[in-house]
Amino acid sequence: MITQAGRMRQVQGVGHGDHLCLAFSDNAEQRRVVTTYLSDGLERGERVLYFADRCAPPQILDWLGAAGVDPGPALARGQLQVTTAADGYLAAGSFDADAMVTALRQEVRSSLTAGFTGLRVSGEMDWALREVPGSGQLPEYETKVNAVFAGQPASAICQYDARRFDSAALSTAERCHTGVVELGELYSDALLRLVPGFRAGQPALHVVGTVDYRTTAALASALEKTALRWTGDVWVDMGKLEFIDLAGVRALAHAASSLPAGRRLHVVDLAPLLCQVISLVGWDHEPSLIVSARGAEA
Repeated sequence: MITQAGRMRQVQGVGHGDHLCLAFSDNAEQRRVVTTYLSDGLERGERVLYFADRCAPPQILDWLGAAGVDPGPALARGQLQVTTAADGYLAAGSFDADAMVTALRQEVRSSLTAGFTGLRVSGEMDWALREVPGSGQLPEYETKVNAVFAGQPASAICQYDARRFDSAALSTAERCHTGVVELGELYSDALLRLVPGFRAGQPALHVVGTVDYRTTAALASALEKTALRWTGDVWVDMGKLEFIDLAGVRALAHAASSLPAGRRLHVVDLAPLLCQVISLVGWDHEPSLIVSARGAEA
């Protein structure tokens, strides 16, 4: 079973065959990911196609310019095209999943014929919330795109604004992609990385590496200053955790006990042995702390 944390990809590492979901709740985070993704594609000699919706096309070009990438030459030689979702996904006035899949296949071929090293696509998916004809085909389309890019010199990042899409829609979007884009780190050193993101459409803190006496304070701080300020339940994804000591577990239990009544802290994808340790110590008696073993449904 591939855990959610195991599907996370840094935007700098996006490569051919990737079809990734970007769920974000911060404009600055969207800008960071988009700018990096587009500029990397231009640098690699790929053809870059962007479908804007909530943002206007000139805004995307301004992001590139502010990052030191002059979009003018790429636009002139056809390497970069920034258009709207209305002229892309909805060119026929409605959304047709099969027609869009066919169009993407053709874009891959034409990009290679034109001498580019591949195709790189990104689109803002807000248009699907306007109940345009055919918008219900979006999950079907996202699933089919996986096959379009598999083994091909092409990649895509589909953008879902978590402030507009509900948790069910975000969860569906995550499942329909081959991976998810990792958001900016809250903390990183040689032992531990703490990365905000989403799990099953809910905001989650992903813990990567080792939590011990050297890093427990960082975990406690991330929980207190960020995760506990989210609304609803708090999810802590341990799918890439290598080790956690009792002090680290105590920090999780303390964070759970600090939640207001009715909210819970879900620690998911934890190694079964560590779940047993929590049970032996008795911290699983804290009603607001829910612990799920790796591979179990959470």
